[in-house]
Amino acid sequence: MSTWDFLVGKADFRQSRIAPAEPSSLAEGQARLAIERFALTANNVTYALFGDQMRYWDFFPGPEGWGRIPVWGHARVEASNHPDLVVGQRFYGYYPMSSHLTVTPRKTRTGFADAAEHRQGLPPVYNQYQAVGPADPAEDYQALLRPLFITGFLIEDFLDENDLFGARSVLLTSASSKTAISLAFQLKQRGRARVVGLTSARNKAFVEGLGYYDQVVTYDEIATAPIEAPVVLVDFAGDAPLLKAVHERFGEALAYSCLVGGTHWEAERGGGVLPGPKPVFFFAPDRIRKRATDWGPGGLDERHDAAWAPFVADAPRWLKVIEGVGPDAVIQAYAAVVEGKAGAEEGRILAPLP
Repeated sequence: MSTWDFLVGKADFRQSRIAPAEPSSLAEGQARLAIERFALTANNVTYALFGDQMRYWDFFPGPEGWGRIPVWGHARVEASNHPDLVVGQRFYGYYPMSSHLTVTPRKTRTGFADAAEHRQGLPPVYNQYQAVGPADPAEDYQALLRPLFITGFLIEDFLDENDLFGARSVLLTSASSKTAISLAFQLKQRGRARVVGLTSARNKAFVEGLGYYDQVVTYDEIATAPIEAPVVLVDFAGDAPLLKAVHERFGEALAYSCLVGGTHWEAERGGGVLPGPKPVFFFAPDRIRKRATDWGPGGLDERHDAAWAPFVADAPRWLKVIEGVGPDAVIQAYAAVVEGKAGAEEGRILAPLP
């Protein structure tokens, strides 16, 4: 099978299948990209979890009842009917878990934006594709970490702008997740508060070994662990009982409650009225728009890249890249991530085609 889509059941993420997808002929102004390699992490399951609410399913529509989960990776132009894209050019960006993607490019300063009709009205940050050079092993770390790092960067910037809401500690749930790790790194660099990681007993040693957290607490210790207050909570787990436990522990000593993701994707959601501040959902594209205005052209990229460089340089110390090739490898890797069997120290990179 030379061209295919990986489909996930919207009602049950454990249902998945490979579907043949013969490419249609290109219209004027279109190009077809062959997806070379993409990263798969728990963050991609979060895209599925919020697929309807945040419109992640709309980027790459699938058949009724099925979705195509977005991923970050690299692709090359396989065929082009567009004057600005030539065969062989490579681009980093937002792709489906598929072998190919047809785009309608609109040239930008760093590459192109997909101007396909169905992508209009969706957050522009996900429609941008950056031109890159020849393949480089460092690209795997970019695909695995850069989309998550920018979320951590934006959260840290938001907290800093608000003087940490007066907190002495910042508590991160799902502390072994890659987005939490990126935030912990930046909080540690800034040094304005204690960085406290909340994780499972299984991942405690890994989280401690990162060196980015001042304190690591397991979930069953949350009620009694000595954590300096006031506290800002940044919740990556999306687990209602856990959220309730943190709110009940700190109450009015909880300075701010920030909801980000859903790494505990099967956990109970909601939770009703909680002690302390009302949790507020953090949506990265909104923060990007604000800072793009505040900092002017290139300002956001400049600040982000300065923070990214030392983080990615340290990544090979704690992140092991695991590669897979072909649709069967995609199926196996997805099952491992969904079932929580992927190790915190692992980063899965998949090549759709041999």
